[in-house]
Amino acid sequence: MSELYNVSSSPHVRSKDTTGRIMFYVLIALLPTSIFGVYNFGYKALVLILVTIASCVVSEWAYNKIVHKKNTLGDLSAVVTGLLLALNLPATLPWWQAVIGGMFAIVVVKCLFGGLGQNFMNPALGARCFLLIAFAANMTNFTIDAYSGATPLAALRNGESVDTMDMLIGRTAGTIGETCTIAILFGAIFLILMGVIDLRIPGSYIVTFVIFMALFGGHGLDSNYIVAQLCGGGLMLGAFFMATDYVTSPITPNGQILFGVCLGILTGLFRTFGANAEGVSFAIILSNLLVPMIEKITIPKSFGQVKEGKKHE
Repeated sequence: MSELYNVSSSPHVRSKDTTGRIMFYVLIALLPTSIFGVYNFGYKALVLILVTIASCVVSEWAYNKIVHKKNTLGDLSAVVTGLLLALNLPATLPWWQAVIGGMFAIVVVKCLFGGLGQNFMNPALGARCFLLIAFAANMTNFTIDAYSGATPLAALRNGESVDTMDMLIGRTAGTIGETCTIAILFGAIFLILMGVIDLRIPGSYIVTFVIFMALFGGHGLDSNYIVAQLCGGGLMLGAFFMATDYVTSPITPNGQILFGVCLGILTGLFRTFGANAEGVSFAIILSNLLVPMIEKITIPKSFGQVKEGKKHE
């Protein structure tokens, strides 16, 4: 009879989903935008994707080997980081700079802070921001055979008109994975249906951003302008695939909504008043730093908890 009892610490109810399984779902969800990126920008995009993934995988393997830690490649998180980083790079970036970015993402942002579950910011976006600072000219060079003009966001900032339909289907300049909004949304719907993410963070992010741009963007409720801002740059990719990262986003429901509000406001500030036409990457990593405070103020109160001053009344 005693064999029926098993005394252990919480959690007592466990999900069947493993880290590896969740990461596999994310990889599947990223396939549409990855395939379109290769189709849109050619073999250079494919080379950059493969090189960046390889850099992340090798960096994690080498770090674990050097510090005598258990091999963690089986959780596929390094592959996801490599793919997300590649999708945030221009296809014209030299491959060796992508390798440096992969090493920075894994070793500096992830492993040095304890590995998966301990990093304080999204590794892929941390590496992208590092590359923007270290190799600014190459990271902002989107000139390739098919596209030689400015990105849609840069055109909007210069007062030019843009074709929102081209932005929806991806016929624009930009990073490998940000141009086709439809492909990104297909992947996002898959993640939602599989229960990997919900709409709290991306929904509150997008709604807040739309409100901010309507109030401060200088174009009021111009639907063409707002749709162009939503489809331009990495907002959709960031909202559904990077802002929702389990490790660097809040776990409380109200905290997730507040996190999305912070993202929307910061992205709007950077795009409207900043020197750069983008701003999503910096908005996400800055909001990542606010997560501990957001969770502290949104954590549910214990049932029956009494305020300190009322204990002796």
